[in-house]
Amino acid sequence: MREQKTVSEQSSKANVPATDAAQWWRSAVVYQVYPRSFSDLSGDGVGDLAGLIDKLGYLELLGVDAIWLSPIMRSPMADHGYDVSDPRAIDPLFGDLATFDELIRQAHDRDIRVTMDLVPNHTSDQHPWFSSALGAAPGSPERDRYIFADGRGDDGSAPPNNWTSVFGGPAWTRINDADGEPGQWYLHLFAPEQPDLNWDNPEVLADLQTTMRFWLDRGVDGFRIDVAHGMAKPPGLPDLEHPAEVLHHTDDDPRFNNDGVHDIHRAIRSVMDEYPGTFNVGEIWVESSQAFAKYVRPDELHLGFNFRLATVDFDADQIREAITESLAATESVGAVPTWTLSNHDVPREVTRYMPTGDDAEGLSDDELLAIGTARARAMIMVELALPGTAFIYNGSELGLPNVDLPDDALVDPVWENSGHTDRGRDGCRVPLPWEGTEPPFGFSTETDTWLPIPAEWSSLTVESQLEDIYSMLSLYRQAIELRYARLEFSGDTVEWYGAPEGCIAFRRPGGLICALNASPHPVPLPPGRILLVSTPLEAGLLVPGATAWLV
Repeated sequence: MREQKTVSEQSSKANVPATDAAQWWRSAVVYQVYPRSFSDLSGDGVGDLAGLIDKLGYLELLGVDAIWLSPIMRSPMADHGYDVSDPRAIDPLFGDLATFDELIRQAHDRDIRVTMDLVPNHTSDQHPWFSSALGAAPGSPERDRYIFADGRGDDGSAPPNNWTSVFGGPAWTRINDADGEPGQWYLHLFAPEQPDLNWDNPEVLADLQTTMRFWLDRGVDGFRIDVAHGMAKPPGLPDLEHPAEVLHHTDDDPRFNNDGVHDIHRAIRSVMDEYPGTFNVGEIWVESSQAFAKYVRPDELHLGFNFRLATVDFDADQIREAITESLAATESVGAVPTWTLSNHDVPREVTRYMPTGDDAEGLSDDELLAIGTARARAMIMVELALPGTAFIYNGSELGLPNVDLPDDALVDPVWENSGHTDRGRDGCRVPLPWEGTEPPFGFSTETDTWLPIPAEWSSLTVESQLEDIYSMLSLYRQAIELRYARLEFSGDTVEWYGAPEGCIAFRRPGGLICALNASPHPVPLPPGRILLVSTPLEAGLLVPGATAWLV
């Protein structure tokens, strides 16, 4: 595998200008660690920072440039860390500041950067600010940090507008005044335990900038900004014109993507610019390329999470359109494209790519899983062949599928807040299997892990896959190493080849050719020497559900 690199050596990567080491993130492979599910060293059944430190050698072996940590700040865990009660402290569930500092030190010693989640749209309802707001009068400075409003109707008993929570149910909760009588309502676009901040209040920005400097001064290399298309609310808080789906919204939804958010990102960027070599990436759930491009203009986010490949079917036309539109969006403002196939909010790619409906007719569960796995192998090679920054969700490199958990195991707030109509995201958050033949597979010494690990994952452990040159893990290692080492991956664009129906093929300026067969039939390869294939060829042909790299 690749040797350890100094910062100056890192800048010689194929897609990074040799004169600008601070731009390392432009072609990085970033590995998302969902801390609860990565590795538990304390033995309580929940992953922690000590467990992550223990597995840094694995991440070095995998070859990633950086890790992104989902929230580890102090939190009551109503939404597993996305409800922050103290943004400048580590939650004891994961460790403490000394452990975090040790993580930074050891990761940097292995040439792995560390980025972490920021949650600026809302706080926990146990944040000191919100506690003060509940005890203060309407119109007070304490309440002005959040979005409080009088209810509709003569007695104020109806919510201020018809907004619903992304997690299901109303987006407003009414509180009682000091005299015990019903009072104002507060806005929470997510769980009731996550009150939205009022970004028209300058105190809110000042506090976030203090938080950013606190972590950057400790050596953090960047941030992933949660709900980066949120924060700014429209004047008058107009009603939704159409009912909103749980966990989904459109570009005309007044709850998100309001123009005022761009001034907020410029203020965030001003802090990042004080720390050369760091970057931020925003979670941006918008549909149009034009809307997306605004977030990654030169004075806003360095990168924007692009979810197009994580939401399209295994269909050549959809995949090509997702790539084309994504590249056009970033090119229009001189930004760097990003790619990901899954994360902690999105069903795992192995499950997502399984045939459904008529296509699944007559296939066994094992056959469906095999097809989903083969397609996931093909798609990671497509992702890593593209210019820009690639994000990998922990467990993807093991080929983990979603888990169909029993009702009594579900802990995602979406399950309760939707009135048990949406099962939420727990299925893609199950802890990783490391070794052995029985749960918890070395993830913890506690068998009762925070989400149960299925026994059938015995063949998917890191231990078993490291010994198998044909495993998903071995494919990831080979692909990442080639992306790092080969000059053929250079250049910021792709040139599309003519391809058989149901297939795509593109060429990077450096000479790499990537060919994907999403059709039901074997197809001939483009001219070139094979560098890597996701599935072995048959009679010299690229089989259905496979990708090849050629030079």
